[in-house]
Amino acid sequence: MNHAMSPADYKDLVLFLATAGIVAPLFKRLKLNPILGFLIAGVILGPFGLGALSHSFPWLDYVTVDNPQEIGQLAEFGVVFLLFMIGLELSWERLRLMRKLVFGLGALQMIGCSLALGGIAMALGQQPVAALAIGAALTLSSTAIAVPVLVERKRLHSEGGRATFSVLLFQDLAVAPILITLAVLGRGDGALSLGDLLALGPAAIGLGVIVLFGRLALRPMMRSVAKAKSEEMFMAACLLVIIGAGLVASLSGLSMALGAFVAGILLAETEYRHEVEVKIEPFKGLLLSLFFVSLGIRLDLSLLVASPVFVLAVAAGLIGVKGVMVMGLGRLMGLSSRAAIEAALTLAAGGEFAFVILDNAMGASVVSDQVGQAVLVAATLTMFLIPLLAGIGGRLAKRAAAPVSEAPEVPEHQGEEPEGRVLVVGYGRVGRLVGDMLDRHDLPWIAIDRDPGFVQQGRRNGHRVYFGDASRVELLERCGLDYARAVVVTMDSPEAAEAVVAAARGHRPDLTIVARARDARHAARLYELGATDAVPETIEASLQLSEAVLVDIGVPMGLVIASIHERRDEYRKVLNRPDALGGRRKRLRDAGRS
Repeated sequence: MNHAMSPADYKDLVLFLATAGIVAPLFKRLKLNPILGFLIAGVILGPFGLGALSHSFPWLDYVTVDNPQEIGQLAEFGVVFLLFMIGLELSWERLRLMRKLVFGLGALQMIGCSLALGGIAMALGQQPVAALAIGAALTLSSTAIAVPVLVERKRLHSEGGRATFSVLLFQDLAVAPILITLAVLGRGDGALSLGDLLALGPAAIGLGVIVLFGRLALRPMMRSVAKAKSEEMFMAACLLVIIGAGLVASLSGLSMALGAFVAGILLAETEYRHEVEVKIEPFKGLLLSLFFVSLGIRLDLSLLVASPVFVLAVAAGLIGVKGVMVMGLGRLMGLSSRAAIEAALTLAAGGEFAFVILDNAMGASVVSDQVGQAVLVAATLTMFLIPLLAGIGGRLAKRAAAPVSEAPEVPEHQGEEPEGRVLVVGYGRVGRLVGDMLDRHDLPWIAIDRDPGFVQQGRRNGHRVYFGDASRVELLERCGLDYARAVVVTMDSPEAAEAVVAAARGHRPDLTIVARARDARHAARLYELGATDAVPETIEASLQLSEAVLVDIGVPMGLVIASIHERRDEYRKVLNRPDALGGRRKRLRDAGRS
């Protein structure tokens, strides 16, 4: 049987790519959050937007999505990749420090908001079981929208941002117990049996498998792939780690996003974290855009038209109740008032897991389809407001005057990545010597190298050495280029050194860049690209030989050192003089002969 796909089968994919190419640049030019653009585009392209008019205008079939379910399944990977990238920015130590917020504020928010929203649902006539399901579903906030908004506004590492992320992390952990509880309640007997408790066992086993593999096999696997020096193989290994961890978590009853998050944390402790971040970033951005489009497609505008008062009242009540609860609980857990406000506004809306919870509840006949669909529409409407609410919360947090007793915000570059360090690009014999001299002067530094053997050797000696291609400014940014004190380029490849100097200078015009040069001609090229200092190996070797012979034949050390420094300065002036190219070439020939 012929299963070849026709051009029409690619229509939804082409339609999404065209939407991404239009929405992202347009909304950035308008200085609006692109997330809003993708959500609106999803509404327009979905079956409840232009699709509802296709029976009257058949040509609309060409600009509407035919299979929203297929897009939704692919779009879920956007959340998976997002959580993986967040895990890469964390570590077990940082998670340990966040345990009070995760298991304290997160648990209180989950219990408090579920009871409050469930109580309101009961007061409106829902049965206790249905009310509990609705309350639990609406308690869950949107990781996929809230976290990118915080990252874009550089608020993820603020006090309010950390509190928000901690609550979102606990909510992801709570999805599996909620689903099991709904299954028990859906049976009608309300009794929790031993089998129900044992149903949590696979989740624990799944997490254990991910952690065990990460501890024992992840670093050797990545090292083996890096030695192959194949960009395609390295990218394939990254995708295998993310999707594999997600599938193990999914088979265990957990969310794929949670499994990917744990894999990210494990990979964050290796020397490959920054290179992985650069490789995965394009996938994350594209899939997250598809996720936001799929959320817009799900918005059933017919229910909003049929029951506008009910839907809007549920949306407004959700934001009000969750906002007040999170702000109060945040203050109770010791957050500053500004952080509590920011977290409350960011977490006030509904989230993508509401679809999972309510779909299961409606499938088990715990919640009626009519009520469940209306609640989902209300939750989706609130998700449109997350960028606006988070922006208001961030501005209020910045404007509010913090009391002296409050802890200051921790900038994003502090903690694991200290400000004022030196980036050493290339960790061969020259790079190791540079690192040793920096240590002797108590200057913080990290190194980057493309050779996994050099990287492994440096890590074994206790140094912060990362694997990656430093010619890409994205990798340099991940390693702290924005806050670096200087960059030292020690690579023996002239082309590679030139690429790094050009990338670093293009990103930081004020940065001190010292580069190793092959000879005088190469040094002149590095100066042209923006190096602060270029050190030619041939000239330096000649100067050291001259110093040794002068001292050995009895010339006083002070005079020798002074003359060597004077000659070195003359070379620098010759190499870095911005004259005509012909004059520069003549001086280079003279320098080479001397």
